[in-house]
Amino acid sequence: MKGKILVVDDENTARKSWGDILKLEGYSVATAASGEAAIAAIQKEIYDVMLLDLRMPGMDGLEVLRTATKITPDTQIIVLTAHGSLESAIEALRQGAHDYLLKPASPDQVLSSVAAAFANKAEQHHKRMLIGQLEASLRQLKNAEGVEEEQSQSPQMVSLGEGVMVDFARREIWRGGDKVVLTPTEGKLMKVMYENRGRVMSHRELVFLVQGYETSDWEAPEVLRPLVSRLRRKLMVFPNGKNWIMNVRGTGYVFEGVEQEN
Repeated sequence: MKGKILVVDDENTARKSWGDILKLEGYSVATAASGEAAIAAIQKEIYDVMLLDLRMPGMDGLEVLRTATKITPDTQIIVLTAHGSLESAIEALRQGAHDYLLKPASPDQVLSSVAAAFANKAEQHHKRMLIGQLEASLRQLKNAEGVEEEQSQSPQMVSLGEGVMVDFARREIWRGGDKVVLTPTEGKLMKVMYENRGRVMSHRELVFLVQGYETSDWEAPEVLRPLVSRLRRKLMVFPNGKNWIMNVRGTGYVFEGVEQEN
């Protein structure tokens, strides 16, 4: 499969039509008949691209767009709008949409926009990987030259809330009398995930930042799974600790951390 696409439209004919066309091109396609259903879908699974009708009853396309970009910011969203709603299309672009198409859009227009969306996502992923490589190289260079990084850039002791403290230098996490000690690799994983808390990180990105080498899409999950499992077992000492690191099916992991009281 080329990737996963969510088609969101309240018209059954449109959903089926676009779904069939995209499936013929080799994409994995799911559909949602409303904005509410679309949000429920992306909360369960990550999609590479969303094809979104702006005019729907109930939760409209712009509201779906705003919510979706918070839940899954890497998803590329292509909006479909009628000729008389160009202002909505412009607002959608301001809100982070990848592209907009005027209805009725032709199959060629949609397929071209979808291909561009996948290319854009790949480019963004590549840029993040390059930044990670540059940061890792810079840290190695500073260590080789004996240059200490400023503590303000990467604090060694932080609070997760609810009385839970982490000392990254000692690789210790504690709350009251409960304390766990992490291995060097577990400590690196914990630090990387804490520094990117709330952001879904891909398997390959995590392997590179923690282990320092590139892996394929199928190798990365196998490398990470035992490491994440060991870290989760240690975090279970703390209330709800087993849920701090959440699996995002088919994509990677996200660090949710301690639930904060209102």
